[in-house]
Amino acid sequence: MAENTYDAIVIGSGISGGWAAKELTEKGLKTLMLERGRDVEHVKDYVNANKHPWEFPHRGGRTQQMIKDYPVLKRDYPLNETNLDFWVNEKDCPYTEVKRFDWFRGYHVGGRSLTWGRQSYRFSDMDFEANLKDGHGVDWPIRYKDIAPWYSYAEKFAGVNGSKEGLPHLPDGEFLPAMELNCVEKDAAERIRKHYKDARRLIIGRSANLTAPHNNRTNCQYRNKCWLGCPFGAYFSTQSATLPAAKATGNLTLRPWSIVTKILYDKDTKKAKGVEILDAENNKTYEYYAKIIFLNASALNSTWILMNSATDIWPDGLGSSSGELGHNLMDHHLGVGAGGIVEGYEDKYYFGRRPNGFYIPRFRNLNGDEGRGYVRGFGYQGAASRQGWSRDIAELNIGAELKEALTEPGTWTMGMGGFGEILPYHENKVTLDKTRTDKWGLNVLAIDCELRENELKMREDMMNDAAEILEAAGVKNVTKRDGDGTMGRGIHEMGTARMGRDPKTSVLNGWNQVWDAQNVFVTDGACMTSGACVNPSLTYMALTARAADHAVSELKKGNL
Repeated sequence: MAENTYDAIVIGSGISGGWAAKELTEKGLKTLMLERGRDVEHVKDYVNANKHPWEFPHRGGRTQQMIKDYPVLKRDYPLNETNLDFWVNEKDCPYTEVKRFDWFRGYHVGGRSLTWGRQSYRFSDMDFEANLKDGHGVDWPIRYKDIAPWYSYAEKFAGVNGSKEGLPHLPDGEFLPAMELNCVEKDAAERIRKHYKDARRLIIGRSANLTAPHNNRTNCQYRNKCWLGCPFGAYFSTQSATLPAAKATGNLTLRPWSIVTKILYDKDTKKAKGVEILDAENNKTYEYYAKIIFLNASALNSTWILMNSATDIWPDGLGSSSGELGHNLMDHHLGVGAGGIVEGYEDKYYFGRRPNGFYIPRFRNLNGDEGRGYVRGFGYQGAASRQGWSRDIAELNIGAELKEALTEPGTWTMGMGGFGEILPYHENKVTLDKTRTDKWGLNVLAIDCELRENELKMREDMMNDAAEILEAAGVKNVTKRDGDGTMGRGIHEMGTARMGRDPKTSVLNGWNQVWDAQNVFVTDGACMTSGACVNPSLTYMALTARAADHAVSELKKGNL
């Protein structure tokens, strides 16, 4: 085999790219993984993972220089000095906001698998059937039964803790022992269940944090420092799980600093033959060839690569024949919910710093239109906790009394925020901005999307229902909150190269193959046909494992 030729190429090394590399190498394929950013080695490069708050110059906060250098990241919580290296350099990698979109990216080996929230839920049949039933978007080409075995496969390897609840709209999985709700959450859960006659339920979040040793990884230490990189390998990431598995086969070649600029299409065979990359360090161009290509650069960057792979056949890019490439951009809308104080637990506390919270599964529109004025629904994520030493005690603002007060934990509080589904609107889109380039002279993406009437109506329920639930749980002084709901803030970019049943209305088929070049597979967020209201990463894992299995099978049959 030539030095620049492989059986398979994987573009991107985040959650789905890591899975693609693991599956393809374990099935015997010599695989090249290309990552546009730097390498991050497990443990060695988690430089802040074991630091105490006082070891950071600004106690983990942000500086004026950081605010200046990161105009997008500063819009929300990710901007801080503890893990700045896990976020993209915005000066080098700009993008155009036709309408505001908060794009929080990580360009390095592991991508956002190092910083994700780890909440891991299955889509249900209700989610896979929603487009067909209410007429938004196109029908998913798969149903729950098609992906259920792959959800199980992914959960068993990744390690997901959770409780079995028997809810058809939130299918149970292959769980490690669940993390515990704390005493306030347990009592609140019981009150909610009783008040709503079990129609609404508060459960522990299902998270990819190990609660027992698993696959040569250590269980969670309850430090809640996940986004600094876990030296114990206790949460699922490329570095802790899929990359070691892929490397163990001897079939993986990892090449960081490799910006894939286009997929090379052979019009005679009607397949892709390889990729062109720009070396991010020396600015030289190289080509690599393979029989199959997995595109996992994250939703918007995967679509950028397809768009940039224009040919005389498809001037708008590989996969653009349907006219849907770049369209149907989704996220989850959030920033809306409620919170309050909890009385009567002053003698109670909790163990450690649990890197997980509670979850309230969707309860609206489960049986079709309930007259709420919108379709689809939302869930909540939240927690109860006691205030710490940094709380503001207005009546004690100086002296010994203040110091004494701060030696005791503060008031119990409980809050939650909604995660709502955004419909796959054709008008929400990304395009190539031919007037603007990045550090390497490459055209950047222009993002044009917004919430619409369905989401705005949903947000009213998300806020009011949160307050009602907390009051039913016994929470006092409940206050509602409603942020601006800017898209991108959920960091769950989905769509823009959707799966479907018809090449005239979709970019990918039911196996995640590009209709226009069936040896190209897209299995990251770009492939999503709808977004549901649950966190999507587990679905990317399952779809990737399923597609890799199909790809190798088809390759052996000589069909690719």
